[in-house]
Amino acid sequence: QLQAKLKDAGVGIGRRVLEVASFREKANRRETRMLGILQFLTSTVWKMLFGASADSLEKSVEQEDEFMIIEKAPLVNAFISTASAPCNCAAFTAGIVRGVLEGARFPARVSAHEYEDGRTVILIKFAPEVLERERRAGSG
Repeated sequence: QLQAKLKDAGVGIGRRVLEVASFREKANRRETRMLGILQFLTSTVWKMLFGASADSLEKSVEQEDEFMIIEKAPLVNAFISTASAPCNCAAFTAGIVRGVLEGARFPARVSAHEYEDGRTVILIKFAPEVLERERRAGSG
């Protein structure tokens, strides 16, 4: 329940962050391709929020509409102990990612997955209409 609230809080912040980052970087241009928005997110937005680019961005080999942002030691988990009640606070970051993507007209399901080695994967699964738009843009 806490993770869902963190994610919901992140969505509104993500939309505002998109506005600020777009204003600072590319006032008159908006990303129209999946890869472009993902690179903008993992570099510009990540630097703005966390002081550095994301550790890596990977495309799923199984699904063409899935991407993963991998953080070896996410800042949002750095100073939080969840020993008494397991909670992945990176759900807040997943909410921010979803807010940025929705604000940029790239609807997607976004979730955070924490692993025992401390790394977190933000899994992005784009909506079918995004993939269809991407195909049309590539063929035209």
